[in-house]
Amino acid sequence: MTGRDKEILVEKALEARRFSYVPYSGFRVGAALLAKDGRIITGCNIENASYTPTNCAERTAVFKAVSEGILDFEAIAIAGGPGLEPPRDFAPPCGVCRQVLVEFCDPDRFLVLLCKGDKTWKEFTLAELLPLGFSGKNLER
Repeated sequence: MTGRDKEILVEKALEARRFSYVPYSGFRVGAALLAKDGRIITGCNIENASYTPTNCAERTAVFKAVSEGILDFEAIAIAGGPGLEPPRDFAPPCGVCRQVLVEFCDPDRFLVLLCKGDKTWKEFTLAELLPLGFSGKNLER
């Protein structure tokens, strides 16, 4: 994955924030998921008045991809912050999103780019963000 590929992912994550439905928190998150075949699937967070059905941007992107038959992923960029202004800080994925990602990704190779509005990012592997993650490998007999 080139530096330009990462820049494009970051740009797509920042763009996806504008579609967030966040009438309660006002905290907009966008995600851009890179499939191994080069396709980019975006997602945004979608809130609900009863809170529990709320869905994070990362899971929205994964679920959109899986519903289209895309199961192999290379990286994800995540951008989040209050309101419509560009994010000033990094917004890491919640624990549930980390768990969903480990279901479909090799945690040692899958990249997570946390980005800010100035298009800078920090890069982690999923294993760094979810050490000792539980996956289907744990269910093998």
